[in-house]
Amino acid sequence: MPAQAPPVTDERSALTAYLVQQQDAFRCAAFGLTDDQAGLAASSPSTLTIGSLVKHVTQTQGHWLAVALAAPDRPQDDRTMEQKYAAHQDGWTWHPHDTLAAAMAAYDDVCAQVLRAVADLDLDTTVPVPPAPWNPTDIEGWSVRWVWFHLIEELARHAGHADIVREAVDGATMYELVAGREGWPETDWLKPWRPAP
Repeated sequence: MPAQAPPVTDERSALTAYLVQQQDAFRCAAFGLTDDQAGLAASSPSTLTIGSLVKHVTQTQGHWLAVALAAPDRPQDDRTMEQKYAAHQDGWTWHPHDTLAAAMAAYDDVCAQVLRAVADLDLDTTVPVPPAPWNPTDIEGWSVRWVWFHLIEELARHAGHADIVREAVDGATMYELVAGREGWPETDWLKPWRPAP
């Protein structure tokens, strides 16, 4: 994916283009990492890793996809609050048994499902506001349109985290990673990322 979203002609193409661009940021952040490197935290107070960020945005996209697909109803979820919390925490955690290949496969699957839903769902369908302390209480519903814009915001926020974590892991920055992944030619000012010999 190029570093810029392509030209857009309408709202749906804009949603798709910017979701694809932000989804691809995680593929670039993970590009060339080993399973062990995917679990390395940045040299900061944060415990975020590339692997845990990929797992989290996979879970986040899956959640909002279920919300959009169920609209105007709420998605069915019979888990207890304890089970929901445990699943949420697991989505932020890179376990010793996790692999980058499995995490990226799950990520790619949910990304494709989201893009299909963006193409198919009515943007004006009402989505009930989920009960959570951080959600507004003065409205009853958003729209499917809002869900897609919210996903762009979620992905962009965490893509920035991924950029910082990746640079702390091996010094690689976003443009170098995009160039390496896309096979851009080397220039005097941009050298595509390659694994160290």
